[in-house]
Amino acid sequence: MPSAEAKLKKNRCSNCFDCPSCGHTLTTRATSTSIPDPEDPNKTTPKKMYYMVCGFCRWTTRDVGIQDKPVASGGWEDLENKDSKQIFSLLETYEKIAQKEKAEKERKKYVRRRSYLSYTAGMDKYGMVSVAAKRKQGNLANLSIKENEEVSFSMVKPSETVKMFDPLPESIFTEPLQLDKMSTISQRHASPEFQPSESSVLYPLHKHLLIRRSLRCKECEHNLSKPEFNPISIKFKIQLIALHHIPEIKIFSPPELVLKKDCKVTLTLTNPSAYNSKLSFLQIDSKEDDFSNAKVELPKQAITVALRDDAALYDDGSQGQEVFKDDPSVIAFRKSNKVGLILKVKPLNPEEDVKVFI
Repeated sequence: MPSAEAKLKKNRCSNCFDCPSCGHTLTTRATSTSIPDPEDPNKTTPKKMYYMVCGFCRWTTRDVGIQDKPVASGGWEDLENKDSKQIFSLLETYEKIAQKEKAEKERKKYVRRRSYLSYTAGMDKYGMVSVAAKRKQGNLANLSIKENEEVSFSMVKPSETVKMFDPLPESIFTEPLQLDKMSTISQRHASPEFQPSESSVLYPLHKHLLIRRSLRCKECEHNLSKPEFNPISIKFKIQLIALHHIPEIKIFSPPELVLKKDCKVTLTLTNPSAYNSKLSFLQIDSKEDDFSNAKVELPKQAITVALRDDAALYDDGSQGQEVFKDDPSVIAFRKSNKVGLILKVKPLNPEEDVKVFI
């Protein structure tokens, strides 16, 4: 959305919500409920209702007592902060103080006078005296407005200092502490207006708006990523960042590792670019490597990864190994722009996780 509209909505979306428990985006789910028939009270008719649920931690709006809504989007009530009036009055007061300081700076800038020479002979010849007089009169009028301008504001009532605190309830010392019902520090900081101490009072959080920024290279100042001018569009005009060119390396599946035995680990190499890529693995010198606690056997030849082809995603990709003439002891599988690479790893330390630096 435009920046002015985003500022008006406090840089938050009015329709999308984040989970207050884990921070993931909430999704809307539909359910059916039975309500009395307005024509016949003895009968019930089904009605579709909606509630929000988190797909990661399974938190729902029903956990905090928020009733289901008859519409899929909008209509979710927000908690009212009891200190909102005090906060808005402080903001208004500080805005007026800043406006007054700005007016005083402008007044000092206009009051300063400098000596100058007036040449009216040539100006009178071409009829410029009247124009200069009108302009001078207008500047003096603006200056008089600035001099007489006063920004009036009423000071906010100062807060009262808290000297006495209520004693702690006896239940803290007598009842056991239940950590599963208490909120974490991150959950409290996510809602700074209320800072809920219990997980039963966590309410959905409006999602923060994201900003699309252009990115330039630090060396040549070339545009690496540039968004579209239209704020509704989510596409980018330029996409030259390394994420779209460097192959992605992941562990295919959790391997079974045995101490001091050669174990097979399958890595997947994915090529996002439109050209074939060749990858070579190098072993780090043992004197400089303080990270690894296992030995690894790397392929001696470069691995060729095919280019990304959207049309090839619908093929079975069985002809890939025949085209590139892969060694089955090194290449586990090949499909479109993805290659499965086999590495032999020998763990040496039984007390630590297996770590390899290549």
